[in-house]
Amino acid sequence: MNVVSAQSSPDSAPAARKRYLRWRFFRHRAGMVGAVLVTIVVTGGVFARWLSPYDPTVIAMDHALEPPNAQHVLGTDAFGRDVLSRVMHGAGFSLQVGVVSRLLALVLGTFLGLLAGYYGKRTDQIVMRLADVTLAYPGLLLLIAVVAAVGPSKVSLFIALGVVGWAGVARLVRSQVLSLKEREFVTAIRSLGAANSRVILRHVLPNVLTPILVIFSMGLGASIMAESSLSFLGLGAQPPQPSWGSMISGGLDYLRVAPWLSLAPGIVVTLTVLGFNLVGDALRDLYDPKLGRTQRRVT
Repeated sequence: MNVVSAQSSPDSAPAARKRYLRWRFFRHRAGMVGAVLVTIVVTGGVFARWLSPYDPTVIAMDHALEPPNAQHVLGTDAFGRDVLSRVMHGAGFSLQVGVVSRLLALVLGTFLGLLAGYYGKRTDQIVMRLADVTLAYPGLLLLIAVVAAVGPSKVSLFIALGVVGWAGVARLVRSQVLSLKEREFVTAIRSLGAANSRVILRHVLPNVLTPILVIFSMGLGASIMAESSLSFLGLGAQPPQPSWGSMISGGLDYLRVAPWLSLAPGIVVTLTVLGFNLVGDALRDLYDPKLGRTQRRVT
């Protein structure tokens, strides 16, 4: 009987930890609020084709600038297009850009951070100086420069946000690797003659996935905000593709007579970024409870 329990304990420990973390997340009020906001936005964006009441690109001048009513819950724009439908389809575009660009930033930043932290010396200096140069420029100006050089399109947004966002990820991964490579298990594996690539991929990388997950969730809100800013300036989504930033920009000329044109997408952007930030804060508190308690005492 003892043998069975001893054999099953290694397998049950990770499952028990997952259940514990899940239980703690459900008890995290701010995290649950963020999860609800993110779920609503993601559901509306992913299933916009089936849930939106109207086609977001169909022009109906007979219904131009209608205030919110039973037929058009959030009103219509200057071309008679349903604002709610455009907000829902804009959610899909912003989420796609945010997720893909954030994944690119994570892949690039994780790769360079692993190299810098593990090999050190000249490799570390080159990677960190590149990160310092990237972080030295204001993020929005650097994004504008990259998009202007490549040309406004969805692919250019992926590239621009991915290139600009890698530096913070690389610095975080590097700091984690610097502490991990001095641990006993890594030293033992290296002493046995294991290849550096095997040590990095099999033993170092799995131990830095948790902070990577946290920084991914927290960075999604920033990526969506950056995409909205570029679309607001005309460097993001191009007509007739609906985007939150372009909707806010297009509604500025009608702000006094039709404030819903800018208010609706602006509120959605705010709630979306808030939701991702709350989820990221909750994940950070779960995986680093000491940091969460410290911040709560400071605040």
